[in-house]
Order: sequence, then C-alpha cells, then structure tokens
Amino acid sequence: MNPSNSCEELNWKQTILYSFGAISSFHLAYTFSQCSFLIAVFLFCLFRLANLNTSRKAFYIGSAIGMAIYAPQLGFFWNIFKGAAIALWAIIAFWLGLFLLLSQATRKRFGAKKFALIVPFLWLGLEYFRSELYYLRFSWMNVGYAFSASPKMIQFSCLGIYGIGFLLMGIIAALSLFRRKLSCALTTVFIAVLGIVLNLPSLNLNSTPPTRAVAVAGVQMEFPPEAGVTFVLDRLIKKFPKTELVVLSEYTFDGPIPEKVKAWCRKNQKYLIAGGKQLLPQDKYYNTAFVIDPNGEIIFRQVKSVPIQFFKDGLPAPEQKLWDSPWGKIGICICYDLSYRRVVDELVRQGAQAIIVPTMDVVDWGKHQHELHARVAPTRAAEYGVPIFRVCSSGISQLINAQGEVEASALFPGDEAMLDGTMRLSGRGNLPLDYWLAPFASIFTGILALWLGLASFKKKNKPLHENIPAIPA
Repeated sequence: MNPSNSCEELNWKQTILYSFGAISSFHLAYTFSQCSFLIAVFLFCLFRLANLNTSRKAFYIGSAIGMAIYAPQLGFFWNIFKGAAIALWAIIAFWLGLFLLLSQATRKRFGAKKFALIVPFLWLGLEYFRSELYYLRFSWMNVGYAFSASPKMIQFSCLGIYGIGFLLMGIIAALSLFRRKLSCALTTVFIAVLGIVLNLPSLNLNSTPPTRAVAVAGVQMEFPPEAGVTFVLDRLIKKFPKTELVVLSEYTFDGPIPEKVKAWCRKNQKYLIAGGKQLLPQDKYYNTAFVIDPNGEIIFRQVKSVPIQFFKDGLPAPEQKLWDSPWGKIGICICYDLSYRRVVDELVRQGAQAIIVPTMDVVDWGKHQHELHARVAPTRAAEYGVPIFRVCSSGISQLINAQGEVEASALFPGDEAMLDGTMRLSGRGNLPLDYWLAPFASIFTGILALWLGLASFKKKNKPLHENIPAIPA
C-alpha cells in the first residue's frame, strides 16, 4: 500500500471534475432507480475532495455542491416558503460544506491512513445529526434513500438508512489505501458490482412467515367536506367489501371524529383510522390519528410526535404507544413522523409488527415532493422488517410489505383514488445496527470537530517568536 497518493492536493481541474462528478452522480441516483448505485460515486467524489489544500476552500466547495444538489431536488420549498426557501437550501448545503471542511482538516492533521478510518464515522455522525438531532432536522436526500427502490441493499446490510452511507464510505476509504492505479481499478469494480447487484431481480428475503393478516383499504381525500366523507367511505367498501381496516389521511377532519363517521363504523362493522384534531384549551390542539372500532368507539389515539417546523401543526406527542389491534401490535406514525428514525425506533422497540401512516401531502407542493416523500416508507419497511400502510391526502399512498416492496399504490394527485391489499404481520420488527452506531458517530464527530477547532485556534494565536526557528550557535 502507498497512502501518500491519496494525500496529494487537488489542482483546479481535478476540483472541478470531482465537484461535477458529485453533483451529477447524486442527481442520477435520485432520478433513475436503476442508477441508485451511483450514490457511491457521489461519496467517492466527496472523499477525493478532502484533498483540497485549505479547509476554507473545502467548506465553500462543499456548500456549493450542496446548493447544486438540494436546490433542484427540493425546489418545492419555493412553493411552500417562497424566498425563505433559499435560506433553507443553504442550511442543508451547510452540512455538506462542514463535512468537507472537517474531512480536509482531519486528513491534513492525521494523514491518509487515519483519515480513511475516521471518515466513515465523520459522514455518519454529521448525516445523523442533521437528520435527527437539531431543530431544523431534515432526513430527506440522505444516501440511504437513494436505495428506496432497492430494499435488498438495506436488508442485506442490516445497517439501516444511515448505516448504508457509513458502509459505502468505509469501503471507498479502504480502497483508497492501495496504490493509485490499483485503488482506481478496485473502486471502479466495486461500483460496477454494486450496480449489477442492485439491478438484479428482487428476491423474497423474508425468513419469518406472517402470523396474522388484515385486509386494509384507503382513499385519498384532501380537506374533504365533513358531510361527504361517509359517502366516499360507502364507495370504498362497495369496491372492496372484504376490507377490515379503513385508513384515511392526516387532517381528514378539522376537529374530533364526527358522530356521523362513528355511526358509519357501527353500521358497516369496520375499523377506521383517520386524522383529526384533539382540541385543547387556548386554541391549541394535538394533531391526532384516531382509531374507531366497529362499535363506533374511539379505542386508541396517537398524537404526531414531530410537528413540522414553521407550520401550525399542533403540539408534540406526550408519549408513543402501540395499538393492540385484533391482528397484532400496530404503531401509528403521522405523516412526517415516518421521516424520523428516532420516532420509528421507539415504536419498533416497543414491539410494533406493522405501521400505519396517515399523511397530508398537499397537492400544491408538486409531484416531485410527493415522489421524494414516497421514498421514506419502503426504506423504513426494509430497515425494520415490518409492513407499512401509508395513506396520503393527494398521493402517493402505498401498501408495502416487510421486505420494503410496494404491493399497491395510489398515485398523485389522485383525488378520491383508492387502494387496498393485505397487510401481513409477522414477528416484531428489528432495530438496525445504526440505532447504536449513529449516535456514537455523532458524539465522536462532535468531539473531533471541537478538537480540530481548538487546535486551529491555538495555532493561529501562537506567539510569533515560537514560529521563528532557532539560530544555530
């Protein structure tokens, strides 16, 4: 091995090449499911950009790459936030700039071998922190979501969505330690093999046979008039008469469940999960998913754990519990809750065998927003090994099996579009390995960043006479 090659500083042509490679490979991986393996090229380019000659340049280039990636992919922010979208894009891009800054400083301080060992933890720690731990947490556009159409990648690794990035960055870093030509050849082979494997036909990876099954159905309605909901429900069960559990979207009702809907459940002997509001004093409320049984009684409710920032979305849930349904233990995530691993981790830790997700995706947010949001549920199902039934206000609703495969869907915008299927429950889900690894990586990264910052500060403030070499006698 000859690690010195990996420490050569980049010239401007190489910098442009790797920057363009990072941007183009990310967009291709997120645009075409057959190209999801190119997310490894994205990580490879970032790894190489750690060879920039200054941390300041690394930060600016990383931030520029982030803007070139996130602004087009998250263009719907403009529809929602208008001019403030620019600030949000910049905040997300900041984390990519911070990664390159810390990577450059780490490589320069410790050398190629130690950097190759540290960089997977650095990537994992920053990705997990910006996705799960701080106020503007936002998990979309992570490396793991690129494999939402290839759930076998997530299942085989057992690492989870954040652990996938750790694994790929670790392999790229390890291959960099060989001599340059051999390193390039091995990296090319690795990415090619990854592409072939991910595009092979799907295999049934479920080793645990289902123990119970429930016939589910849902219908997409965005802010429907209260009087018209039961009319649509009548059409739903007429189309799918064997349905046992009906699911409606988040905010189907702008208040508690109407008595007319409870009467519908009694009349038709159906279970129903629907989104509404649990009203509180002083004009406050909980964004709540209510479970109504065939007797027309509310037997369970779950409040949204993570209300969306900058929206009037209710107060956060005081607790998370499972619905002990006739078919097994079912967890409920309301819309954006499913985007947060820490929310789903708790449900799976309690023994969830399936997850129901009432979701509000406003039609005005656009098709691409709905497509990006639809990546979350297949990824979660594959991570934990539990089926998920997600019903949205305007698409893209999904029934997903425990292997992460979409068995039924209702597309965007699909007003009053319906879907049904059988949700098969087996044993409880499993927590992925990054449940433990990711928090450790975030702590490690924080300590590393603090140490590098203090070292840089001491160097800049070192007395001038200490930098003058001694004159030999």
